[in-house]
Amino acid sequence: MAEHVIAVYPGTFDPITLGHEDMIRRASQLFGEVVVGVAMAHHKKTMFTLEERMAMARAVFSDVPNVRVESFDGLVRDFVKQQGAKVMVRGLRSGTDFDYEFQLAGMNKHLLPQAETVFLTPSAETMFISSTLVREIATLGGEEVRKFVSPTVLQALMGKLTA
Repeated sequence: MAEHVIAVYPGTFDPITLGHEDMIRRASQLFGEVVVGVAMAHHKKTMFTLEERMAMARAVFSDVPNVRVESFDGLVRDFVKQQGAKVMVRGLRSGTDFDYEFQLAGMNKHLLPQAETVFLTPSAETMFISSTLVREIATLGGEEVRKFVSPTVLQALMGKLTA
């Protein structure tokens, strides 16, 4: 029988996009449990609060029993250890992502040798989506934003922009 492997998919998720959703749903098919680690992200000015980002992620994955959403502050290494995870899942959209993620994976391996980083590539339909672009399109009134986020996230985005 295969071992129950816990994987962590860390990120800011401001907001969570269909690209994130694609990766996390696929990761949930590969690992016994996937913990979506929502970073407090003190270094970034986020559109959504930590609580809002967590609520959106929980709503998006409410139908996936082996996906759990938790927040973290500090080093991803410490969060991975706290969760009892052996894997960090990261997405690679482009060569630019690869350069950054490769360096990050090397540092994480140095900081936490017992954990592995697994890279997934997005589907062709979601490979160009980023939270930054979604926020920009929504802020500038682009209705096309609905193609890049779930209905729950779209509602939160529109609510934030009309508040």
